[in-house]
Amino acid sequence: MKDKIEISATIVIFKEDIDTLQKTINCFLNTPLLKKLYLVDNSPTNELKDTFKHPEVGYIFNGKNLGFGCAHNLIIPKLNSDFHLILNPDVIFDSQVLPNLISELKRQENISMISPQLLSNDGTLQYTSRKTPSFLELIFRRMGVLKKYTRKREYRDRDLSKPFSPDFIHGCFMLFKTNDFIEVNGFDERYFLYMEDADICRKIKHMGKEILYYPHQEITHNHRRGSSKNIRLLFYHLTSSIKYFQKWSN
Repeated sequence: MKDKIEISATIVIFKEDIDTLQKTINCFLNTPLLKKLYLVDNSPTNELKDTFKHPEVGYIFNGKNLGFGCAHNLIIPKLNSDFHLILNPDVIFDSQVLPNLISELKRQENISMISPQLLSNDGTLQYTSRKTPSFLELIFRRMGVLKKYTRKREYRDRDLSKPFSPDFIHGCFMLFKTNDFIEVNGFDERYFLYMEDADICRKIKHMGKEILYYPHQEITHNHRRGSSKNIRLLFYHLTSSIKYFQKWSN
């Protein structure tokens, strides 16, 4: 067993823009903690194998696209950290964000996962805290109707400058207590893409623990909204939604 580290992280990559990915990697490596980052590559080729050589970075090439949750789960047997970060390849954050989030996790015993406030590149707030997904909500969002209803599902009717425990938080930046991430068996691999973040938050709550939206720390996320632009991603979103509602209908 290797010496225990403070924080591990995984970034699942698939045909990523190198410059954008490098910025995210640098943000993690600039964090003043004992750490390890795993790059799990779902791309068709391993051309990035020698791109990010660093003693605190490990590279895993899958040879095929395993999906988001399955790829993140690959590193569970390797984890020897106190905290584990699920990180998207398009996120920018200050070197003190992770230490500050970890301090809050240590302070609150019943919190299993914490996520900061997310801002777009133009500084506008991204509403990443959501209520438990409903079938009608997904339909209304897709059709762009009844926005008053969908906005309430994003907790826009409360003060989002204060921490609270939402039903779920979008999965681009999720900092877990490693033992809790392992206890819920990571992500449900039935979802190829989408809904795995809502699912894992629900699993945490069924474990008797909580998640925390913590706006006293902020990061920048280049949210690409892929399923609204790509028919294949839309298909993944719809099939994952069906699996989610079937799983939790009872």
